[in-house]
Amino acid sequence: QVQLVESGGGLVQAGGSLRLSCAASGPTASTNGMGWFRQAPGKDREFVAGSFWSGASPYYADSVKGRFTISRDSAQNAVYLQMNSLKPEDTAIYYCAVGWRRSKVWEAYNYWGQGTQVTVSS
Repeated sequence: QVQLVESGGGLVQAGGSLRLSCAASGPTASTNGMGWFRQAPGKDREFVAGSFWSGASPYYADSVKGRFTISRDSAQNAVYLQMNSLKPEDTAIYYCAVGWRRSKVWEAYNYWGQGTQVTVSS
């Protein structure tokens, strides 16, 4: 059973940056995809960024393209989401997910973290 623990969320002013981390433990040898999702108050959960477990072929939601970067540190077995030029509309709980597929769909992943709150003030 893979366990994921997110960290790095917090309160930041618009235009600022945050880096979210997702520490993975357990049997990740079969993992082939990783992703980040978010859910704002009163809204549906949405895809933010994803890539292959190697970090290859990253892709992003249009709303974050050019501002967010997904990456992985194989030595630390951690997944990251670098978020720059943050906007108030980026405020949400952010979740990481890993699994056997690279996908934009939450249910396509096999393991999910508990989430970390990001709040961007105007």
